[in-house]
Parts: sequence; C-alpha cells; structure tokens
Amino acid sequence: MTADKTETILPRRPARATTLPAARPLPPSLAGDRSLPYPAISRELAELRHEIPGVHGCVLGGVDGLLITHNLQNEVDPNDLAALAATTFGLGRQVGMRLGQGDFQQSTVRNQGGYLSVYAVSEQALLAVIGTDAVNVARLHLHAPGVARRIAALLTRVPTQA
Repeated sequence: MTADKTETILPRRPARATTLPAARPLPPSLAGDRSLPYPAISRELAELRHEIPGVHGCVLGGVDGLLITHNLQNEVDPNDLAALAATTFGLGRQVGMRLGQGDFQQSTVRNQGGYLSVYAVSEQALLAVIGTDAVNVARLHLHAPGVARRIAALLTRVPTQA
C-alpha cells in the first residue's frame, strides 16, 4: 500500500486588528480590613445558606482573589474558593468586554456533583456560593443578587484602607 501524499490545505482566517479597552487597575483589597461589619456580613451569608437547600456555604472574596470572610460547611478551602471566584470574575469580565455586554454580574459553573455560582457584589468584592447538584439554581439566582446588594451596601459604609 502506498500512502496518499496529497494534503488538503484549509483556508486560514486572516488576523484582524482589535482594540480592547485599557486595563483597569484593581481597587484596594478588602482582605484583612478590620473595619468591615463582619457580624452583619455573616448574617447575610448565613441567610442565603439557610434559605436555599443544598447550599454548602458562601465565600466573600475580593476581586483580587483574597478571602474576606466565609461560612463554608465542608472541607473546601475558603482561600481556594476566593481565588476561584476571582478567576471566574476575570473570565466573565473579559467575555463581557469582548462581546460588548457590559460589566460582570454573575456566572455559574455546573459540575457532576454540584455548582459554583459567583456574583458581583461591588468593584472590590465577589460572592461565591457552593452547592450540591440538588440545589435549586433558579431559586439561588433569585435570592443571591439581593444578598450581594445588601453586602455591597454594608461595604460602602466602610472607609477603605489606603
């Protein structure tokens, strides 16, 4: 047998010049800020966890990937989850910019055994919610934005560190 030496050359799409918006600097980190109203934030996180069956817990993290606070009820490392939330935010922000769809609002990842949903809280913070495969995602999407808005209001009352 002889091998056919003819190859089909596929056409290539020419590169196009694109102009992306300038990178925005990250706001100051909230991680370790002792002036935050941690008890009020904890109540908001607990309300979400108790309101939606199947939610294992929540992480409030910075867009810089640093942990602010959490109420996780399983073995997941909250620092890792804060970093994953920031990564999800970064990808979602790039998608929004590239498609001209505006600022990041929310992203949900479904895996075989559960969900991770990340919600924008403010320019500085993200709410990450981890849940089982049985969590009612529609119900989560109804309640979590309200929690994010209330946490944002709590954060705006706090002067940021320089």
